[in-house]
Amino acid sequence: MAAVAPLVCHGHSRPIVNLEYSQATEDGVFLISSSKDGQPMLRNAETGDWIGTFEGHKGCVWGATLNAPATHGATASADFSARLWNAITGDELHCFQHKHIVKSVCFSQDCQRLLTGGSEKLLRIYDLGNVDAAPYVMEGSPSQIRTAQFTANDTLILSSCADDKGIRVWDVRTNMVVTTLDTELPVTSIEITGGGRYITTTDGKNVTFFDAMTFTPVKKWVMEYEVESASVCLEHNRFVAGGTDMWVHMHDMSSGAEVECGKGHHGPIHSVRFAPDGKSYSSGSEDGTIRIWRTFPDKAGVAVESTGGPGAAAALIVTADTTPG
Repeated sequence: MAAVAPLVCHGHSRPIVNLEYSQATEDGVFLISSSKDGQPMLRNAETGDWIGTFEGHKGCVWGATLNAPATHGATASADFSARLWNAITGDELHCFQHKHIVKSVCFSQDCQRLLTGGSEKLLRIYDLGNVDAAPYVMEGSPSQIRTAQFTANDTLILSSCADDKGIRVWDVRTNMVVTTLDTELPVTSIEITGGGRYITTTDGKNVTFFDAMTFTPVKKWVMEYEVESASVCLEHNRFVAGGTDMWVHMHDMSSGAEVECGKGHHGPIHSVRFAPDGKSYSSGSEDGTIRIWRTFPDKAGVAVESTGGPGAAAALIVTADTTPG
């Protein structure tokens, strides 16, 4: 099936491990990328054009995110630190020192707190109004925390561990795990969508869709490959998944049937995310590139060009073969 190839965003020198979109702002939507090169980058989410690089980490950056208005960014690194940035100027505002690798960062919905997790097996919540104050610490994770996110108006936290299955649901008010979402294997990706109503997770070959109000599974799809990341677009009834087979797969949420297969990466897919409007989605790979795909290409054979600084995107035309194998 003929398809318009993705925008290919170069600039990173090592694997891409995480991608996050900002919410829609007056200045547009932004895409922030984490990489083992230690150079998190900010891009225009629609064109893929490079905007800037947050410089200062001395090790791999495992996580990067933007607050709701996209005025501030936060990063998690193997250099035993999480850092707060001015996302407009690129200036580092504060360095939160840890005692081991930091794997995950997340802003609270009100942008007043920052959540971190990593190899210390601790969740920390920092008050961004008083960055020098000691963080609120939550103990009890059985192994290294891989990802952690606020939900339920910042009263709950969802976290997954690198070596233990399931998703733990923490109550910030009581500092306790209130329930655990069952999975077959350790969870590699958590996405909260629908205004906090749904949770999408990946573990092994599974993509699971949970109701965030009841913490019960709504649907579960089993892929033919190990899945590392998945993302859902409720508006268009689609989900995308990527993993070890190096392809980006888009599926119908109702049937689970594959409706599009994006080829071009030269290494496993570590992260996929839909843009807020659902009109495009991005993938980050072991090959060090980011690719931005159209959900519904307007016309096959029409190239889209991108310009910009380091890592400017380039568009090509390909024929997508969706036959497995």
